[in-house]
Amino acid sequence: MKSAKILEERKGSILMKDDGCCSGGGIHCDTESVSGAVSQRACVYCGARVVLNPITDAFHIVHGPIGCASYTWDIRGSLSSGSELYRNSFSTDLQEKDIVFGGAEKLTRAIDEVMETYAPKLIFVYATCIVGVIGDDVEAVCRAAEAKYHNRVIPVKAPGFAGHKAVGYRLACNALMELITPHKDIAKTKGINILGDFNLAGEMWILKNYLKQLGIPVVSTITGDSSYETLIKAPSAQLNIVQCAGSMMYLAKRMEEEMGIPFMKVSFFGIDDTTSSLVRVAQALNDEECIKKAKIFTDVNSMRMRSFLEKYKPNFENKKAAIYVGGGFKAISLIRQFNEMGIETVVVGTQTGKKDEYEVIESLVNPNTVILDDANPAELETFMKEKGADILVGGVKERPLAYKLGIAFCDHNHERKHALAGYEGVENFTREINLTMNSPVWSLI
Repeated sequence: MKSAKILEERKGSILMKDDGCCSGGGIHCDTESVSGAVSQRACVYCGARVVLNPITDAFHIVHGPIGCASYTWDIRGSLSSGSELYRNSFSTDLQEKDIVFGGAEKLTRAIDEVMETYAPKLIFVYATCIVGVIGDDVEAVCRAAEAKYHNRVIPVKAPGFAGHKAVGYRLACNALMELITPHKDIAKTKGINILGDFNLAGEMWILKNYLKQLGIPVVSTITGDSSYETLIKAPSAQLNIVQCAGSMMYLAKRMEEEMGIPFMKVSFFGIDDTTSSLVRVAQALNDEECIKKAKIFTDVNSMRMRSFLEKYKPNFENKKAAIYVGGGFKAISLIRQFNEMGIETVVVGTQTGKKDEYEVIESLVNPNTVILDDANPAELETFMKEKGADILVGGVKERPLAYKLGIAFCDHNHERKHALAGYEGVENFTREINLTMNSPVWSLI
């Protein structure tokens, strides 16, 4: 393994799989980024905002300088079947005077203006880095606004310097619990909540359509294509299914402990994971009719998808993939999906993976695969070149790196325009990988 570009403090976060037993649990992970490593992680505020932003009729006020609001403006490719209010970005635009004398009064005026103009049922107020420094009492402002207007004004104290984006995920989950807890005693109903799907490119609609065909109602979606009215119904569900474990496991555990709603992890990326997840959801509800429908539905669609994949497999012979995504559970799904396609994963990393997830990752990849936690661009460059990766699957920050190295790229993060979940997602992902990996442009570089 080359180490010229690897900081000494980072070596414990990089694992090369050998021929022995799995040791992924020994990787150094789930900690703060190493100073000077230029981590690909986002900040605490960004982590909170990307989880809450898809709530379609919520008003998001960023209490801080204008840059924080512009950084996360429309950051998700989340689609809405209702309100489009969430597509805007609002800021108190703190200036030097506000930083010296305090910005609480300006925040109060901003909330008053919002209520007079839009009268939303739900407002989130994000306290960013500078607010954490000057000490505005954002919670007091929000309490006063709730008392005045009798709507929900929920503070999200998320100064970026307080950790990394996984901390922001937890803060977002706490804000959601603050929203739904007053409704925890509503009557139970048949159905499930979908946690951790943000309706990127309409993926939530695909999943809801599958579940509808199986006879499984969806009570609430958290947070893709959600609204105030649908979110407060969440405590009535029989089961929570968690698609993005990195952002929503904390919420699922709190809802189980405080509301008695069990949860299960699912993945709808790839044939095997989609098939397994649909059957397991039906089984968890203990509904024989749903189980029967799930097995028929998944048998038909998995057979159709395997036939589809066979046409493309010759194009993927001897191809190698690198993966760098947010959470460990998504990386696991992508490795499995590449295995289905006949593509070897040679580099895999995550921003917020856990030890148990790295153990699973190591069990799925071949010997000599490089596994990284919280990688920086220099490390990704080093190992993609060393391992001869033909494509990188990642997020928007990794796209320029791949193209500069002459490596194909597939966006599997916030801003993508193609649905990659479910059986439709298998088709879209396969076509996209084939087109970008086998483009004639790479022979000219």
